[in-house]
Amino acid sequence: MMKKIISIVFATFILSACYEDTSVTLHEPGVYKGKRDTQTMPAEEREALLKQRFNQVQTDR
Repeated sequence: MMKKIISIVFATFILSACYEDTSVTLHEPGVYKGKRDTQTMPAEEREALLKQRFNQVQTDR
């Protein structure tokens, strides 16, 4: 009797570990619903910053 209860509990535990959420998130194309990006900078400034960072780690080449 005890083996049967343990087997049922074990099987329930194993099967519950396989649960996958089936909810579907629908997105509207071209519509961003997040916060505005506060870290924007012009392309030239961003390129200069990235070049500076790249040169800091590429000193051995």
